[in-house]
Amino acid sequence: MKINGSVAVVTGGASGLGEATVETIIENGGYAAIFDLQEERGAALVERLGSDRVLYVKTNVTSEDDVVNAINQTIEKFGAIHVAVNCAGIGAAEKTVGKEKPHDLGVFTRVIQVNLIGTFNVLRLAAEKMTQNAPNEEGERGVIINTASVAAFDGQMGQAAYSASKGGIVGMTLPIARDLSRHGIRVLTIAPGLMDTPLFAGAPEKVRMALGAMVPYPQRLGYSSEYAHLAKCIIENPYLNGETIRLDGAIRMQPK
Repeated sequence: MKINGSVAVVTGGASGLGEATVETIIENGGYAAIFDLQEERGAALVERLGSDRVLYVKTNVTSEDDVVNAINQTIEKFGAIHVAVNCAGIGAAEKTVGKEKPHDLGVFTRVIQVNLIGTFNVLRLAAEKMTQNAPNEEGERGVIINTASVAAFDGQMGQAAYSASKGGIVGMTLPIARDLSRHGIRVLTIAPGLMDTPLFAGAPEKVRMALGAMVPYPQRLGYSSEYAHLAKCIIENPYLNGETIRLDGAIRMQPK
């Protein structure tokens, strides 16, 4: 699918991986709708990239009403949805049994709700609109990119909730790709490793260097622009489908 002229919705698009993806879509001639709860950052992106090409809608991805509203606003402004990139997510660090109590069930539920159910909520509603697109010369009507994590495969101590949520995203990639194949919609997942996102922004440089040194090559944190570049390649390569791609510099996480 050509990005030029296409419309993409990006959850978590106001910062980090999502922001870089929005920038890449715009740089390549596309249009982008940012679904995010960060109002100030979303508004700033619209101002910087241009309101004629970018839309921000305050959106809780776990809310069906919010996502339906955001999708309707996107179509009203840009006419269609061709690409959906799910970057919205949260983390949590808590052992199954801690020093004083078992893992908080509310925390576990919240992480699953946002990361896994929120991703599915957006993709199912976006996919419905994609089925209405006219197919291109390959018969393609849309592309969906979800974001997992290497924690889906190499979950560390304290990552039960996060790993479960990301493992769910990996697990649903192939069946959803199969479900949507008759509509000409491709579905893929990116599983990033240690990325230089706002999650690490407040960490001391010494800590950031130590984390980067864990990566075989290149020995550094990954850049959000590298995630966006992979998303671009996925959108443009019609034979990529039903797969999870690790973006991690060959790292395999240790138990802790």
